[in-house]
Amino acid sequence: MIDPAKELLELLDIETLDVDLFRGVGVGGETRARIFGGHVIAQSLMAAYRTVPTDRACHSLHAYFMRPGDTGHPVIYQVDRARDGGSFTTRRVVAIQNGKQIFNMSASFHVAEDGWEHQHPMPDVDGPDGVKNRAELRSGFADLIDEPLRSDFLRARPIEIRTVAPLDFQNPPAADDTNYLWFRMQAAKGCDARTQHCLLAYASDLDLLGSGLRPHGVNWFQGKVMTASLDHALWLHAPIQFDQWHLYSMDSPFSGSARGFNRGAIYAQDGQLVASVAQEGLLRPMRKK
Repeated sequence: MIDPAKELLELLDIETLDVDLFRGVGVGGETRARIFGGHVIAQSLMAAYRTVPTDRACHSLHAYFMRPGDTGHPVIYQVDRARDGGSFTTRRVVAIQNGKQIFNMSASFHVAEDGWEHQHPMPDVDGPDGVKNRAELRSGFADLIDEPLRSDFLRARPIEIRTVAPLDFQNPPAADDTNYLWFRMQAAKGCDARTQHCLLAYASDLDLLGSGLRPHGVNWFQGKVMTASLDHALWLHAPIQFDQWHLYSMDSPFSGSARGFNRGAIYAQDGQLVASVAQEGLLRPMRKK
């Protein structure tokens, strides 16, 4: 049986094909039907990192999802060395499958510097201890799903997730758009700083889009909505220790025109704000034929 955490780490070990040209595995991680958005974000960031001096860490990335990724084929990552400055380095990455762009990303990298510091405090929510993990929650709804979808629904994932105050899968009530979950991957212990950043980039796409559905009492499980990430922005504020618990605090200030806008703040368990996230996604009602 494949260890999903080990599989995710292997996904990040992309292959160098030529100068500024890399290849990543398309299958694995969160989904089997199509490539998970966080998967291609993380591999793109790793491709960019392979071309950046070791004294610079990513502080921001901005990306667009253009086509669904096919898990049956590898992904080619082409890196453009847009700028190498005295303090900042900029890279543009294009992800390609079957000769077409499926994703593109710009990322900026910065040398370590001192400056003023402040942050918003971490929300006061229940800690991860005593909160059911994702596998436990899903097992309670497995009988409602026919095979072969049931097997994929229950399949072990690489990242341990514990949702604070989870909603009912089958009949979620209309709820506040604020959403909290804890995540970690213990297999990340000892990984280098760049891999830690890529793992957080992967996780930053988890459950974020669902925040825009909460006020409307719907979710993907019901088959009432077509969802897809459209764009994604991530700001990295501090070094990451992904083997330790992090709180993902999410909300959705707006939805309309079949799109939802979502924000996230990621905190280490000690309260340090380590990353901020923003994303717009497709929230298209499924019409009965």
